[in-house]
Amino acid sequence: MRNDRMNTIYAPAFAAFGGSAFGAISTIVTGWMSRRRRLRERHHAHATSKREKLYRSFIEEASRLYADALTSDKSEIPALVNLYALIGRMRILSDDGVVHAAERAGRLIIETYLAPNTSFVDLPGFLEEMDPLREFGEACRREMHAIPLR
Repeated sequence: MRNDRMNTIYAPAFAAFGGSAFGAISTIVTGWMSRRRRLRERHHAHATSKREKLYRSFIEEASRLYADALTSDKSEIPALVNLYALIGRMRILSDDGVVHAAERAGRLIIETYLAPNTSFVDLPGFLEEMDPLREFGEACRREMHAIPLR
């Protein structure tokens, strides 16, 4: 009889301890998972922001160089090096489609420097036919939409 009484005394104590332990562990696990998700979201936002800045820099530099190439015979080698440095950074961060589109835009700029100058009168019609950064912009947009929010 004494043995049965001991079992009934310990059962509520073990149940209370088990409940407390489960509550503490679930709180710790939930906090860890929440922190991990916040860190992942912060990393994703930082990576997206980094790509947007890189793409903006490339578009600004390529636009400036393309406009210069249309009207000038003299190429800006340091600026072309900067453009290809941006493409090199894209090789690290971006999808292959974006990198290939950026490389094609760079080649077009070099070919435009090598071609005869375009007069100001011919410029509006020429720009409507050829937008050197359209493919690049579309590739960037596809990449940014394809990145899932993790």
